[in-house]
Amino acid sequence: MNMQQRIMKYNRDKNRRPALMAVALFVGLVLWVTMSSSEASAARLKDIASFSGVRTNELVGYGLVVGLAGTGDGTSSTFTLRSMSNMLEKMGVESNPEDLKPKNVAAVMVSARLPVSTKPGSRIDVTVSSLGDAESLLGGVLLVTPLKGLDGQVYAIGQGSLTIGGFTATGTAATAQKNIPTVGRIPNGAVVERSVAFKFNNQDHLTVNLSVQDFGTAMQVVNKINATMGGNFASAKDISTVELKIPEQFRGNMVPLMASLENLSITPDGKARVVVDEKTGTVVLGHDVRLSKVAVAHGNLQIVITESEDVSQPGPFSDGTTVVTPQTDLSVNEQNNPLMLMEGATLQELVDGLNAIGAAPRDLISIIRALKAAGALHADVEVI
Repeated sequence: MNMQQRIMKYNRDKNRRPALMAVALFVGLVLWVTMSSSEASAARLKDIASFSGVRTNELVGYGLVVGLAGTGDGTSSTFTLRSMSNMLEKMGVESNPEDLKPKNVAAVMVSARLPVSTKPGSRIDVTVSSLGDAESLLGGVLLVTPLKGLDGQVYAIGQGSLTIGGFTATGTAATAQKNIPTVGRIPNGAVVERSVAFKFNNQDHLTVNLSVQDFGTAMQVVNKINATMGGNFASAKDISTVELKIPEQFRGNMVPLMASLENLSITPDGKARVVVDEKTGTVVLGHDVRLSKVAVAHGNLQIVITESEDVSQPGPFSDGTTVVTPQTDLSVNEQNNPLMLMEGATLQELVDGLNAIGAAPRDLISIIRALKAAGALHADVEVI
């Protein structure tokens, strides 16, 4: 190749280089969008599942809150009077329950959640709820309260000042209240005295409980776990349960294994569903909802009946009497909406079709029920 041919080849490559760069940039952008969309719909395994041995245990106890500004239980709460009397007797103070005035004291139930990994000496939050007819727990202090589990054992001791997210003010003719003043929390208000007798690292099998009821999602989790661990360690037991055999190298030290498993990217799937809340008029449509070709006409019928009375007076110097005659005004208003053809192959077309007929949220509930009865709505309708 002589010098002139080399120059011509260089010029052709130079002219073609921007086009190649543009094509490469476009392909990279498409790949980036595709990967971003798939990552956006994916979730971590720990966000859609729970693992055996990783749970909380419920604790509950009965106690007294003191130091209230006259907003405690009344004398009708006899259990508060007996509790005060028993507490004073344990402290060496004799008292008659009938002479006690509990307006500054309230009987409460104390609840807490104890994580399985919590050790003695650590602290947990507690929730304090009024049990009697106290008006407010503002400014109260919880006395020493043992918190027990379902086995009757004491696992924590609660005590401390309450934080209330509301208030109440009562006058002679008016009352003002914000939020709920009879429930409060004590951050770090309980000291753990006993730990749960469970050793997480001693497991040879691990159960993964999925929050999604779907066979495809269960198999996706099984395949991802086996691909990550390099063997057939996971198997699906049912629609939402995956059982995992712990490899020998991780027995006694499962934390590194769990750290890698809980961050696996899973794309949850499930049946198409429409959730309806008639109390608030809320309608939620899943992205997999499909609609067959159907025509919908929706109109409102409004009937207003007004009752009134008219008085008929007799003429002067006559023997007639006053007569009350009832009158009824009846009005009927019916909307005449046109018949709309909706063919919703996608969720967006379904929403556009419902919006085209001017359906309000509560009208959507009636339309969705009618579509489901007609067999045109391919989704489960759940009313909450």
